[in-house]
Amino acid sequence: MQTIEQALNKLQKSKFRASFHLSAQERAYTKEKGMDVIRSHAEDFVRTRLAPAEISNDGKQTPMRGHPVFKAQHATACCCRGCLNKWYRVKQGVELSEVQQQKIVNLLMAWIEKEMQN
Repeated sequence: MQTIEQALNKLQKSKFRASFHLSAQERAYTKEKGMDVIRSHAEDFVRTRLAPAEISNDGKQTPMRGHPVFKAQHATACCCRGCLNKWYRVKQGVELSEVQQQKIVNLLMAWIEKEMQN
C-alpha cells in the first residue's frame, strides 16, 4: 500500500492531475473556514458522492470548481469511482468502507494543505 506522499508524487507525474491548483478564491475560502471545516466538507462529499456502491451519475458527480475539495478530488483522482479504480484499485459497485473513506479524505486534505503552503 502506498503512502499519501507516494500517491501525491505519482499524481504529479500525470500532466492532467498536476494541472490542478487552488485558485485565490479557493485559498481564501479555505483560510476563512479553516481546515477542520474543510475536512468536514470533504468527509460529507466522500460519504455522499463516492461511498455508495451505485452512483447514478458516476463520472459526473464532482464539479471542476466551486469548492477546494472538488479541486482536490480531481487533482488526486478521487473524483469518481472510475478514477478510484484506475488509480487505487478500489472496486466499483461496492460501498466504500469507513476506512477507505478516511484514507480518501486524508489524501484530499494532504493535497489541500500542500496547496495552501505554495
